[in-house]
Amino acid sequence: MLELRNVSKMAGGEYHIRPTDLTLQRGTLNVLLGPTLSGKTSLMRLMAGLDRPTDGSINFDGVDVTGVPVQKRNIAMVYQQFINYPSLTVYENIASPMRIAGKDAATIDREVRKTADLLRLTPYLDRTPLNLSGGQQQRTALARALVKNAGLVLMDEPLANLDYKLREELRVELPKIFAQSGAIFVYATTEPSEALLLGGNTVTLCEGRVTQFGPTIDVYRRPADLITAKTFADPPLNFIEVIKSGGSFRHGDSDGMPVPSHLANVADGPMTVAFHPHHLGLSAQTSSSAHIRARTQISEITGSESFVHLDFKGIRWVMLARGIHDIDPDTEIEVFLDTRHLMAFGTNGRAIATAAAY
Repeated sequence: MLELRNVSKMAGGEYHIRPTDLTLQRGTLNVLLGPTLSGKTSLMRLMAGLDRPTDGSINFDGVDVTGVPVQKRNIAMVYQQFINYPSLTVYENIASPMRIAGKDAATIDREVRKTADLLRLTPYLDRTPLNLSGGQQQRTALARALVKNAGLVLMDEPLANLDYKLREELRVELPKIFAQSGAIFVYATTEPSEALLLGGNTVTLCEGRVTQFGPTIDVYRRPADLITAKTFADPPLNFIEVIKSGGSFRHGDSDGMPVPSHLANVADGPMTVAFHPHHLGLSAQTSSSAHIRARTQISEITGSESFVHLDFKGIRWVMLARGIHDIDPDTEIEVFLDTRHLMAFGTNGRAIATAAAY
């Protein structure tokens, strides 16, 4: 078990990591999710022993390891910027941690070939890293970490440099690998979709602060605050400040929007309601859909779906619509919001109510 107790890190008089309490259990996958500069790498460096916390302590399996250097910890690390031994073959790169640990030749050969097969490296075992593509080099670094049998495996956006097909395959395979190990896995990413696919637990971060920690699907469905909801949204979360008055939400001089049943008991007053882009559409999906007129700004077509950027009374929204929708800019259109998916947040940003449907 890895325990961070009131751990913080300051540099130049500013917090890189604000006071944090976090407990990660053995045999779990834990995703650090947040945008660039949110503190993911800083937190991983503290966990690894590469940096010493300004305050607080770090315990591993009941032992205080605060200040213990990385060389004296049983950890493995994989970075987006792949690191391999340039003079060694792929086989020897993967085998190197097992050789250092004194494993016998048969065990080393079995584990190297099994891991190489999983990561599609078998044809390249006799090559050196300089004769590999960037993706192949990253897979070699990942394989070396997996065979180390470390108690803590830290992975900082390890799939970012891989091609789409392999990245998707590994996102499916990695949780299976993690499930078979008694190690603690920590996986940093900027992509909410990657966190959802990997599952496990998720730690959401914003400006060096942990905003929420729990089972990944629970954090996504029941964000504790608006910051967490925004962190766990790609495309960006849509939101609007409203005043609830009885059975209506009002924004400025708008006609108002009916309050859905799951928010009926929320106290009247100002609040922010939010929803994901795929809950806004060009047609009504249910009888609870609210009709809204908005003006288009730009359409981004990916082939199977379109991201239509909208302006609603000066507020920027994104609608995710299935199929190709090439709508001219500055066109007023009618869109439909399924209000069952609305989340409500107070003026302090804390969640008042989560969505009734997902």
